[in-house]
Amino acid sequence: MDVLNRFVVLIIDPAMYLLFTAGFLLFVYGLVEMLWKMREGADHKEGLQHMLYGLLGMFIMVSVWGIIGLITNTIGADPTNPDISRIDSIRPVGSFNLR
Repeated sequence: MDVLNRFVVLIIDPAMYLLFTAGFLLFVYGLVEMLWKMREGADHKEGLQHMLYGLLGMFIMVSVWGIIGLITNTIGADPTNPDISRIDSIRPVGSFNLR
């Protein structure tokens, strides 16, 4: 299980932070682009689209984190430390003779 925790801590968590940062930067880029084009009197719809996509991406990521947290807290599970103490008592259905 230590390998799984390391994978989550070293790969998954930084990737999620990177994606969230990319969404935020896309929002900021869209904001700057929209303000710049409004100043010039040009069409600023592309900047609004970038802002919308950035906000939508951040909203989806925060929602997924919230749903996972809600499920985890509701069932009382710890995804980083699962209880596998009963794994030895599991027997397959039927009889398998592998000899």
